[in-house]
Amino acid sequence: MAVKIRLKRMGSKKKPFYRIVVADARAPRDGRFIEEIGFYNPVSQPKEFRIDNDKATKWLNDGAQPTDTVKDLFKKNGIIE
Repeated sequence: MAVKIRLKRMGSKKKPFYRIVVADARAPRDGRFIEEIGFYNPVSQPKEFRIDNDKATKWLNDGAQPTDTVKDLFKKNGIIE
């Protein structure tokens, strides 16, 4: 089973926010997920980003692959180099 760390879109039209979730790669974007590990709100000023570092590093060590956007967020916030 390929596991990915990715964004799940929430919010209303033109006002999105995202939950950072660990999900099976075959599941739909906003569908079933294994665990929620944080959120990202690009609309607010300043942009909000909160994540459980312990859970994120646990999943990364277990082999979960972050998407490109999530990888960039992790790099900006010092979770991965």
